[in-house]
Amino acid sequence: MKGKPPVTNRQRQEEPYKINDRIRAREVRVVGDFVEGGNAVLPLAQAIKLAEDNELDLVEISPNAVPPVCKIINYAKFKYEQKKKQKEIKANAAKTVLKEIRFGPNTDDHDFNFKLKHAINFLKEGAKVKAYVHFVGRSIVFKERGEMLLLKFAQELEDYAQVEQLPKLEGKRMFLFLAPRPAKK
Repeated sequence: MKGKPPVTNRQRQEEPYKINDRIRAREVRVVGDFVEGGNAVLPLAQAIKLAEDNELDLVEISPNAVPPVCKIINYAKFKYEQKKKQKEIKANAAKTVLKEIRFGPNTDDHDFNFKLKHAINFLKEGAKVKAYVHFVGRSIVFKERGEMLLLKFAQELEDYAQVEQLPKLEGKRMFLFLAPRPAKK
């Protein structure tokens, strides 16, 4: 088996930006510190030479513009900064937590109040609550009890939560989804 070595995943991963010789336009708009006035339209060969003279890369920033916009920068450093920004955006994204509370169709008042207090704490922390009644064996004939229990639960949590989904039976479980009320300012 002579010829090319097998292509690895690392090589297959496509670069998000075209650089230097990979740019296919005849002329490009070069922006940045290396051009008089901050931007100029140059033939591609001249733009690449300008980048090489400064020991940097010509990176195509906006390929859809006419002519394409390029910048003379250190590409490795640019990619690192982009990755860092993406990581920061991801870290700042709100993570929603879903807490589950399980009832039986015959849950008595003490257990109900105990689970209600837990739900209030979860909602105060900003977590969503998935309350469900699990019907075991023949208890499925008490669907109305389960629905009443979940509606009572939602009514008790009215000050802390808003109902995302009303009680709905799926298989042997009836679900109710609650989301925390937005904080009043």
